[in-house]
Amino acid sequence: MEVRLPRILTAALVGGGLAVAGAVFQAILLNPLADPYTLGISSGAAFGASLAIILTIFGIAIPTWFSIPIFAFFGAMATLIGVFSLASTDNRLSSNSLILSGVIIASILSAGIGFIKYLADEQVSIIIFWLMGSFVGRSWADVATTFVVIIPGLFFMLYYARDLNIMALGERTADTLGVETARVKKQLLVCASLVTAVAVSVSGIIGFVGLIIPHLLRMILGPDNRLLLPACFLGGAILLLGADTITRAWLPSEIPIGVLTSLIGGPFFCYIFRKKQLAK
Repeated sequence: MEVRLPRILTAALVGGGLAVAGAVFQAILLNPLADPYTLGISSGAAFGASLAIILTIFGIAIPTWFSIPIFAFFGAMATLIGVFSLASTDNRLSSNSLILSGVIIASILSAGIGFIKYLADEQVSIIIFWLMGSFVGRSWADVATTFVVIIPGLFFMLYYARDLNIMALGERTADTLGVETARVKKQLLVCASLVTAVAVSVSGIIGFVGLIIPHLLRMILGPDNRLLLPACFLGGAILLLGADTITRAWLPSEIPIGVLTSLIGGPFFCYIFRKKQLAK
C-alpha cells in the first residue's frame, strides 16, 4: 500500500498522460513523428524541474513535492510561449514552423540542463538519475498530483476529439466547417503541455511513449480521435507499467525506465521515419 501501489498507479497515469499528449500533438501537427518532445515541451519541463532540484541542493528551503511540479509546469509553459513566438510569422501556426521552433528551443534547453548538472558538482548523480526517468520512491502525493491534472486533461482533450478529426482535413477546410483552428490548437497544446509537465515532474524524462502508442493504435483502430484518445490512455498505461515491471522485477538490477523505453522507442522511431520517407 505504501510502496508498490503508489508506484503502479503513478506509472499508469504517467504512461496514459504521455500517450494521449503524443496523440494530440500528432493530430495537431499532422505528423506521425510528433510527440511531447518534438516541440521541446519535455525539455522545458525537465529544465524547470532540474532548476528546482539544484536550488534544493544549494540549501534553498523549498519542498520538492511542491517545487518540482511547479517549476516543471512553468518551464513547459515558458517553452511553449517561446515556440509560439518563434513560429508566429503568421497566425496559423503551421506544423513545420512549430516543429522547427521546438527543435531550436530544445537545443537551448539541453545546454541549460547541462549547465545545471555542472553546477550540481558532486551531487550531479541526483539530476542525472532523475533525467533518465524512474518511479523509485513514488508516493501517494505523486499519485494525487498526477491524477488531479492528467485525468481532467484527458477529458478536456477528448472534448475536442471531433474538432481534431475535422482539422485532419486541412486548416482551411476546418475553418470553413466552423472549427476555430488557431484557438483549438493553442488550447490543446497548452493542455497537452501541462499533462507532459506533470508527468515529467514526477517521473523524469521518459521518451517515446507518446510516439509508439498513438502510432500503433492508429494502425489498429483507425484515425478517429474519439476512440483513439481513450485507447491511447489505456495503451500508454499498460506500456509504462509493463516497462516499469521489467526494470524492477525481471532485470538483475533496476535501471532507469527512460533507458528501457528509449531502447524500445529508438528503433521504432527509425522505422516510422523510414516508412514516411518511402511514402513520399
